[in-house]
Amino acid sequence: MSQSWLDRQAPIVALATAPGRGAVGIIRVSGRGLLPLIRALCGRELTPRVAHYGPFRDARGEAIDHGLALFFPGPHSYTGEDVLELQGHGGPVVMQLLLARCLEAAVEADVDADPAADPGTDAPRPRLKGLRLAEPGEFTQRAFLNDKIDLAQAEAIADLIDASTEAAARSATRSLGGAFSREIEALREQMIKLRMLVEATLDFPEEEIDFLEQADARGRLDRLAAALDGVLAQARQGALLREGLQVVLAGQPNAGKSSLLNALAGAELAIVTPIAGTTRDKVSETIQIEGVPLHVIDTAGLRADDEAADEVERIGMARSWEAIRAADAVLFLHDLTRWQDPVYAQADADIARRLPQGVTVLHVFNKVDAAGGRHPESDTQVLQPAGPALSLSARTGDGLQALRQLLLEQAGWQAAPEGVFIARQRHVQALHLAREHLALAREHAAQRDGALDLLAEELRLAHNALGAITGAFSADDLLGEIFTRFCIGK
Repeated sequence: MSQSWLDRQAPIVALATAPGRGAVGIIRVSGRGLLPLIRALCGRELTPRVAHYGPFRDARGEAIDHGLALFFPGPHSYTGEDVLELQGHGGPVVMQLLLARCLEAAVEADVDADPAADPGTDAPRPRLKGLRLAEPGEFTQRAFLNDKIDLAQAEAIADLIDASTEAAARSATRSLGGAFSREIEALREQMIKLRMLVEATLDFPEEEIDFLEQADARGRLDRLAAALDGVLAQARQGALLREGLQVVLAGQPNAGKSSLLNALAGAELAIVTPIAGTTRDKVSETIQIEGVPLHVIDTAGLRADDEAADEVERIGMARSWEAIRAADAVLFLHDLTRWQDPVYAQADADIARRLPQGVTVLHVFNKVDAAGGRHPESDTQVLQPAGPALSLSARTGDGLQALRQLLLEQAGWQAAPEGVFIARQRHVQALHLAREHLALAREHAAQRDGALDLLAEELRLAHNALGAITGAFSADDLLGEIFTRFCIGK
């Protein structure tokens, strides 16, 4: 958000509820000195934090709507500024009239006697102090700037709104309540104490204090690193809850990819026929396993030689490979009814060699029901694939639960404890960075001579990395990236 600090002081107004028809619509105003605006809209002053029912008036004093008005004087409000909420009937026309009236009433409230009147008249010159429409996320940004919440809590608000599973919503609520921030602040406090001891030793070398021994620097660093590892493990779980897992179904035509997608989703999402090449483009669906969202993508069948029957199939295969390269996990489906066919087995092996390095691949042997219950593990004629493998039947559902659990294990998910908080990839990256600087600090602490200044620098960098999570050290471009992803009115 490219706003100057002066612009951030201007009062803002926005529709705080979703656009469209609804039972209730809310207009929210935040800024300093809203009392003249309140009198213009409501025709009276409002008792703080008390709901007042009455008309919302236009410039002629006629009612636009009847509803509830609430006034929250700063700093005891969401943004830390004066906040006015008008709760009316949720029709789009009514809300637009109220929004326009707020902007109009602000101009009326800002007309002051001005000696420099317009030339040729005695009328005072109108002076607009700047009530304007809010940018996306600007109410929450002001709450952050006014120290009502920290940056991790601000992000948790957006994550709570966007939560796609119950587990994600509950974890976002814990982060909004400060659970994640308290963990980070506890680490920062330990870091501060350690930095103070190091800096004191650097400032007073004549005291000849044996810092490493008397202050137990190594022990403090070890305990700090262990605590950071614990928070990092929780943050990974929280990031998985928020981001989910991108899972791609891949394999030769007619291996049962579309049937598996339907079985996992519990609905007929993809067309299933015995005709090879039925799926020509990607089909996506988001499901959840133990509260973890999985974005499952069914792709067009792959051929080892990329020789497509037509141009449409060629384009479909190209998109399949694009999806595979962007996946967190690939379910490589093998057809057990054709597994002993040398041509089919060789094509599977060729496709497997082309799968990108670094992507988790799970080998799924499908159609175990049609193969007479034969599993590849007991078939000596089958070339065993590297990596995790299991057998199932997408048609009967046999083995689906084992596949779900294997997916969670490969993603690094553990049974969700009550204490998991929502987190983002930037939080995980910041914790990793802090961990790297702590590792270097421990190396310097192990040296007896000439390493204290380097130790102090690594601790400072680790401290800054932790501070970036809660916003103690945040660049304006980072704030802009975060808050512009919010909805308008929040």
